Amino acid sequence: MRPLMSFSVLTVSDSCAAGLREDGSGPGIIGIMTGAGFTVIERMVVPDGIESVASALGKLCGGASLVLTTGGTGLSPRDFTPEATIQVCERLVPGISEMLRARSAEKVESAWLGRGCAGISNGSLVVNLPGSVKAVRECLEFLIPLLPHALEVLAGDAGRCGG
Repeated sequence: MRPLMSFSVLTVSDSCAAGLREDGSGPGIIGIMTGAGFTVIERMVVPDGIESVASALGKLCGGASLVLTTGGTGLSPRDFTPEATIQVCERLVPGISEMLRARSAEKVESAWLGRGCAGISNGSLVVNLPGSVKAVRECLEFLIPLLPHALEVLAGDAGRCGG
C-alpha cells in the first residue's frame, strides 16, 4: 500500500532529457514537497511530446498518491504535457489548474498563457506545473494546503466531506 502523502515527479524537457541542461524544477519540487512532509517515490525526466509524457505518466500513476509534472505546459510547438495528461486521466480536476493560473496571474500576467491541467489516473492525482523553478515554487505554495484533504478523499476517506 502506498503512503497517502506520497508523490512522484516527472520533468518534461527535451534539453534536460538530452543532458544539455540541468533540471532545476524537479529537484526543487522534491525539496519543497519533502519539506512539507510528503514522501518521494520516483523521479523521471522525459523529452517533450505526447507519447513520452503519456508513457511516463502510465508508469508513475498508481505508484504514488500524487504525480507532479513540470514543464511542457506553455505555447511552444513541443509543449504537449496537458494533452498527454488528459489522454491518461479518467477524470479531470479543473479547479486545481484554474486556481493555480488565477493565483499565479496575481504575481505575473503571463501565467494566463499556461495550459497545465489536473486529473486522476490509476488512483493518483496528476497536477501539471510550469517548468520555471520560480513558478513551481509559487504554485506549490498554493497547492500544498489543498493536498491532504484531496488525497484523503481520493483514497476513499470521504468522512470529512459534505454535511
